[in-house]
Order: sequence, then structure tokens, then C-alpha cells
Amino acid sequence: MNRDVPVREVMEREFVGVSESDGVLETTELLLREETELAVVLRGSKPVGVLTERDVLAHVVKGGDPGTATVEDIMTESVPTVNSEETLSEARDRMSSWSTGWLVVSDGGEPDGIVTEHDILATSTLGSETTATARDEQQQAQMTAVSTTTTENSSAAEDSFDDQGICELCGSLARDLASFNGQLLCADCRDI
Repeated sequence: MNRDVPVREVMEREFVGVSESDGVLETTELLLREETELAVVLRGSKPVGVLTERDVLAHVVKGGDPGTATVEDIMTESVPTVNSEETLSEARDRMSSWSTGWLVVSDGGEPDGIVTEHDILATSTLGSETTATARDEQQQAQMTAVSTTTTENSSAAEDSFDDQGICELCGSLARDLASFNGQLLCADCRDI
């Protein structure tokens, strides 16, 4: 994971916000429809709690009726937050200390979004893939450079043999072959 990446680069800017007086059943339906795990409970624009899937399940297991309960009745009042300028490693550490898989991103008291452990993990994976891709590209560039150098060297060697041939009388390799009595001969053989 690139530890210097700020939270604002990976946070989800859209989140479900509800009020304390909203019904639990309607809020749960909203969570399902939006395919998210939590709703930020707002009083005006200030976060005062969260309602998670776990809160709803705990309420039902205790025999509570989600049809009559309000968000305020079952919400978790503590709101773990992180500033959008903090790094992903700081957010990860904060999640660990709060024993949660998400944080509300808040600058100046108003929520700006949500960052989840999935967001951090996805960034970590992308960073590894990017590093692997860069390494693969570097290896490919090195192989291409070696191949180009080999091709250039073999081309230079081939060019040096393009104007050479084998004397038909002595069998030596010579640059200055000339036709003499129907044979290609080197200078030495022509002089005989």
C-alpha cells in the first residue's frame, strides 16, 4: 500500500444520511437498495451517530420490532471519523483502534464521505499491481534493449560480410572478388 495516499483519493463521496426520527425498517430498506452497510445519522449536517446492519440485527435478535423503532432507538452514537487529508495508513490504524471496518470522512464537522477497509485494501492491491506492472514494463524494456543491441550488432556483422565472398580458387573469404576467366577470384589468385 502506498502509505502517502490521502483518504480523499479513495473515499466514497456518496453515502446514506438519515435523521434520528427516521424509521428503522425504512432505513434498512434504503441500506439494501443502496447496497451499503451503514447510514450516517445526521442532526442538521452534523453526524451524531451511525446505523449499521449489525445494529439492526442486534435489535431484531433482542426481540425488537424494526417496524416501530426509530433510528435514534438503535443507532450507535459514537462516530469514528478521519480527516480527508490523513493518509490511508492513518485511517487503517484508526479503524483498528475503533474495531470497525469504516470511518466517516469529516472536515470541519460535516461528513464528506465514507472510507472502508475495502477501499484501503483495494488501493493496496492496486499499488501492488502497479508495482508489478512497472517491474514487468522495466524487464520488457531491458529485454527490448538487449534484443535491439543484439540485432544492431548482428546487423553490423552482417553488413561487414555483405560485400565479401569466397574465392572460387583458394576458398578464402575476400572483399575484393572479381570475375576472372569465369570465376570469382581474390586479388591473390588473380595475380597468379
